[in-house]
Amino acid sequence: MIIKPKFRGFICTTAHPEGCAAHVQEQIRYVKDQEEIKGPKKVLVIGASTGYGLASRVVSAFGAGADTIGIFFEKSASKNRTATAGWYNTAAFEEAAAEAGLYAKSLNGDAFSDELKQQTIDLIRQDWGKVDLVIYSLASPKRIHPVTGEKLSSVIKPIGQAYTNKTVDFHTGDVSQISLEPADEEEIRQTVEVMGGDDWQRWIDALEEADVLAEGATTIAYSYIGPDLTRPIYREGTIGKAKDHLETTAQNLDARLKERGGRALISVNKALVTQSSSAIPVVPLYMSLLFKVMKEKGSHEGCIEQIQRLLAGLYNGELQIDEKGRVRIDDQEMVPEVQEAVTRLWEEVNSENIHSLSDLKSYRTDFFRLFGFEFPEVDYEKSVNPDVEIRSLKTEG
Repeated sequence: MIIKPKFRGFICTTAHPEGCAAHVQEQIRYVKDQEEIKGPKKVLVIGASTGYGLASRVVSAFGAGADTIGIFFEKSASKNRTATAGWYNTAAFEEAAAEAGLYAKSLNGDAFSDELKQQTIDLIRQDWGKVDLVIYSLASPKRIHPVTGEKLSSVIKPIGQAYTNKTVDFHTGDVSQISLEPADEEEIRQTVEVMGGDDWQRWIDALEEADVLAEGATTIAYSYIGPDLTRPIYREGTIGKAKDHLETTAQNLDARLKERGGRALISVNKALVTQSSSAIPVVPLYMSLLFKVMKEKGSHEGCIEQIQRLLAGLYNGELQIDEKGRVRIDDQEMVPEVQEAVTRLWEEVNSENIHSLSDLKSYRTDFFRLFGFEFPEVDYEKSVNPDVEIRSLKTEG
């Protein structure tokens, strides 16, 4: 079939297998050009198929020569529907890992469930014995609690009072005002349950109790702080409450893992175009302005550059740690001169000048690249087979 991008707001409903493979190869080439990471050899990535999670798997494998297990929930192709981008990304990653002689297996299912945790433990026990790095990069709007069975949903809302600010439709360039009503207590609770640290802790508890967590093992979860511009909708909103819970979880896990020579860390990453960030009002406009400023300063990074820097710092050198013990690889985003420049542009930007004041074009390109589109080396007029297999899942049918 000839596959073209079809989108609905911040969701692209198609993905291109050759484009996704090109994206994975692009990241692998970048990592191979960097210094070798003297780091982990058995890496579990929870949420491994797109964005920061995929970059974590690529850097672990091709930067450190690590064996990897990836956990995700993706869909294969069916009838006239393409597979999800994460499915194609994983297929391409596993092929590249096999060619490089690297172990790479994947488990597809509900990472919040006890069943998938047990499957992962069984696989680690069978193939590795123990795991020495656990990366938690799960992003999901919903969760079924494994104990209570409660169906939980997260919301993106301010807390305490309504919030009004600019936003952009990144497909049309239309800048408008958006108003969001504040969340109630139940919405806050459910958002924390879905996006906070509870599931991360359950993963580490399960791995530790099963004795498949190596002595000295490290675990990392990803977070974001962001600027004053997005603070009411992000860090002081419902998502911020979840991130606070995630960071408290990190402190508790760190205290426990230190007893066995390990550590638990939060990495505060840069704002980048991901399927999750595209859904947050105000944020796409902020990022479009941020990208323009950072590219002009030569400091812009994507997911792969960020995670390369994180793991190289973790295992080869020194990490920038803030007063709350968080790793800061958002450092170049948050320097005062960058934020001051973005704030000035924010005051001026409107539908008429959006393309001159921002890098909305690159934002939109990055969005479609998530789904395998807009890679110049790919012929999008050519018919391709959407039914692509993932090597390690072939036996599952």
